[in-house]
Amino acid sequence: MAAQASFDITSKVDLQEVDNAINQAKKELAQRYDFKGSKSTIELKAKENLIELVADDTFKMEAVWEIVLTRLIRRGVPTKNLKPGDIEPIGGGLVKRKVELQQGISSDAARDITKFVKEQKLKKIQVTIQGDQLRVTSSSKDELQNAIQILRAQDFGVELQFGNFRD
Repeated sequence: MAAQASFDITSKVDLQEVDNAINQAKKELAQRYDFKGSKSTIELKAKENLIELVADDTFKMEAVWEIVLTRLIRRGVPTKNLKPGDIEPIGGGLVKRKVELQQGISSDAARDITKFVKEQKLKKIQVTIQGDQLRVTSSSKDELQNAIQILRAQDFGVELQFGNFRD
């Protein structure tokens, strides 16, 4: 019997890169002329996987969001894993937006990925859900490579990372 080869599908956001991007965004916010005297703030709550943005009005909120998004992209943070909330008014005429950092693959996305792989009729491939990640196994390394290529071409709402390849 042939040995089983496998790899894991995960979706993680590097919080250190997010922290670096937020610090760069804060510096830019402090230096920009159009934000002089503004009460706009950017705060990372790493334990909660949350970024909180506060601005003077909706227009400035969009500008703050663009600054943060630009910095995150430059640092290589997958933007598919950012789930921005609605802009909510808070006291003092300020507005607030919470941006959730999605760590791991949600159960809905995991089921969609599993279903998609089965629909592709790849030979001898098994997909198992293990918490917030998936393990794909097969006796054929070529089939695993095909699965990775097919999955990269699809959009499941989160950034997929493939790793932990075992032979």
